[in-house]
Amino acid sequence: MPFVLIVGPSGAGKDTLIRLAQETLTEDRRYAFPRRLVTRPPSADEDNVPIGLEDFAAGEAAGRFALCWRAHDLGYALPAEAGEQARDGCIVVSNVSRRIVAEARRRYAGTTVVEITAPPDVLAARLTQRLARREFVVPDLRIENAGPPEQGARQLVAFLRALAPP
Repeated sequence: MPFVLIVGPSGAGKDTLIRLAQETLTEDRRYAFPRRLVTRPPSADEDNVPIGLEDFAAGEAAGRFALCWRAHDLGYALPAEAGEQARDGCIVVSNVSRRIVAEARRRYAGTTVVEITAPPDVLAARLTQRLARREFVVPDLRIENAGPPEQGARQLVAFLRALAPP
C-alpha cells in the first residue's frame, strides 16, 4: 500500500492533521511522512524543504522525484526516497494537489486518497479566495475537519492503521 494522498481545500487543516497523525505514528516504521520539496522557504504552517526553481525544473525533467506538480506558481515534489519507501511497502502519507492524483494512481498501485475539508464558513474564515480552485477527486476517506484537530487526526490515524499489514 504505497501512497496515502491527502487532498482538500486550502484552510481545511490538512497539514495540521498530518502533523498530529505523524506524532501518533512516529514509532511505527510502516509509515513515512516525507517533507515536500517546495520552491519557497518553509513557514510556521508548512515544514517543507526549499528547492530553487532551476533545481526543481532539472529534477522534474530528469525524473528525480517520486511525484511532482506545480500549483499557485510554485513547484512541489516528493523526494525519490518516498517512491522507494512506497515500493518497499511503506505507507507514505503526504499533502498533495488533486492535480497529481491520477498520475500517482498510474505510477503507484494501491494509492489511496483522503480528502480533508471543513464547512464552507470555516474555510471562508481561513482562506476564502481559494475555495473556487477545488478540483474533483473521489476520495477513499473524507474527513470534515470542523471540530478539534485531534478528532480529525484520530480518523486519519484509524484509516492509516487499517491500511497497514499486521
